[in-house]
Amino acid sequence: MRRSFTFIAALLTASCGQPELSVPSSDDLQALHDRLVIIDSHMDIRADFATETLDPGGLTDTQFDLPQMRAGGVDGGFFVVYVPQGPLTQDGYAEAHSAAEAKYEAIARMARAYPDQIALAVNADDVAAILDSDRLVALMGMENAYALGPDIGALATWRDRGLSYVSLTHFGHNQFGGSSDPVASFGDTEIDRGLTDLGRELIAALNDFGIIVDVSHAGRTTMMETVALSRAPVIASHSGAFGVNEHPRNLDDEQLRAIRDNGGVVQIMAFRSYLRTPSPEQAAERTELRERFGVHTSRDFGNLTEEDRTEYLRESYAIRDRYPDVTVSDLVDHIDHAVAVAGIDHVGISSDFGGGGGVLGWDDASEAISVTRELHARGYNEEDMAKLWGGNLLRVMRTVEAAAIR
Repeated sequence: MRRSFTFIAALLTASCGQPELSVPSSDDLQALHDRLVIIDSHMDIRADFATETLDPGGLTDTQFDLPQMRAGGVDGGFFVVYVPQGPLTQDGYAEAHSAAEAKYEAIARMARAYPDQIALAVNADDVAAILDSDRLVALMGMENAYALGPDIGALATWRDRGLSYVSLTHFGHNQFGGSSDPVASFGDTEIDRGLTDLGRELIAALNDFGIIVDVSHAGRTTMMETVALSRAPVIASHSGAFGVNEHPRNLDDEQLRAIRDNGGVVQIMAFRSYLRTPSPEQAAERTELRERFGVHTSRDFGNLTEEDRTEYLRESYAIRDRYPDVTVSDLVDHIDHAVAVAGIDHVGISSDFGGGGGVLGWDDASEAISVTRELHARGYNEEDMAKLWGGNLLRVMRTVEAAAIR
């Protein structure tokens, strides 16, 4: 196998005062990368994932599949049950429930189809066992708690299935709290009023079940209330640093310190527009493209015909190619800032592949070593990189599980 789980297990209980591990020369970069346990905290699956049209067991035209993960030294990741925000009605909840069930079934199909290559981890002990069997690790997260419906009765079923984290919101306020990006067409005001009563009930239940609370996409008030309320560490599964790029999806320094004080971790994501603000000219072109196709939310994009979706993506990539691209260096600028504010024990790395993520140098799972190379160049040692690539996240997972009472 690539490495023993012993190294990462030691990191989960390590203190900051332990001696630093030696930093290898650049010639040994591949060996260093291969020793790291790399867990991507956010990988969005398509609607046709694990079907005849998109078989993750072979090379695909997507940003991640099992061969690409192996090629890039990515040991596992959170395959995400993502549901776009919709109306807070019975019909809206029913549609969201169906979409979430379909995503879960797709993840389960992948695990059943390739049991010798990948396995679903229900808890942190499973992660260790799967790694030691030389298989890839599939974990499961839910993006947008909207899919749970008007109550939290389904949470026990999802935990039994192996759900490890739940993000409270996506684009648009929902029944649990406010989003960092309100959507006018949903009737949202700009004001994030914080957690609802049901949202506070959800936080308590997630803690009780040992499911990690994810604050990415949550509005600032909702996020800060969540961190204050949660009796277990939280994560931001795919976020950026507001101190580097002032985007509403990114976390400011007070939020980063709140996550630190909570014992949690912010996973810095490789998403171009969150890492660096587009120039006014590029932003104008993107706005014109969205207006022409009527794409203002992820739901709008999903509702495009296949022909329009292909054309939209073609034009979007063409716009990107006309301007200087966002790179791995920009990603690590955000990591540097988060580490300076929150500390090395409270920062991680996320691709957000399949959900818009990817930068020049790390645009699919096979290129993950580019991030290790940039971290190495900036002086991060092996222990630091092990924490960033998965150690901190797995520590939080164990801590949250230990705090569970159900």
